Amino acid sequence: MAHEALIIVDVQNDFCPGGSLAVPHGDQVVDAINSWVAERASDLLIVTTQDAHPPNHVSFHAQGGPWPPHCVVGTWGFELHPSLRVVPSAQFYKGSSPDVDAYSGFEGRLASSPSVVPEKSVSLADFLHQQNVVALYVAGLATDYCVKATVLDALSLGFPTTVLLDGVRGVEVHPGDSQAALDEMARQGARLQ
Repeated sequence: MAHEALIIVDVQNDFCPGGSLAVPHGDQVVDAINSWVAERASDLLIVTTQDAHPPNHVSFHAQGGPWPPHCVVGTWGFELHPSLRVVPSAQFYKGSSPDVDAYSGFEGRLASSPSVVPEKSVSLADFLHQQNVVALYVAGLATDYCVKATVLDALSLGFPTTVLLDGVRGVEVHPGDSQAALDEMARQGARLQ
């Protein structure tokens, strides 16, 4: 049986207001995602991705990276936003190696615990193929980083992909970054809805 899947990218406390790397209005995606899932729950495979960083991750300022510490496994900031009312079919963790950055959900691995993410565990692409997924919807944080990377990877793997505009928000390190990311996704073939 063919399925459509929703990939919910990194809707974690550290990317929402009060978090260490808060996306402006990042928490606003939660209601949009909850509503969309409630309308489609019966026929939708739901997958979440999460940054699952160790305390010495390469992306952190102390290691010369561009970001403050965020989504460290075992912290409040790592957890999914508490108002996100979804039951995922699978959770994929990315960025768990201290020396490897990971923006795309397709760099994530299926694991029963974010503390132990085996390098050889199932990838997101393999999981979607095993589940006979034929099309993707993507929502989450942040439009101009992890959402963009996930969508571009999905398209390169041949998945027709729709970005849920009410369900994404961007970091906007530079004004216009989010719109530029949406434009790039659309140029590569994503549908913006």
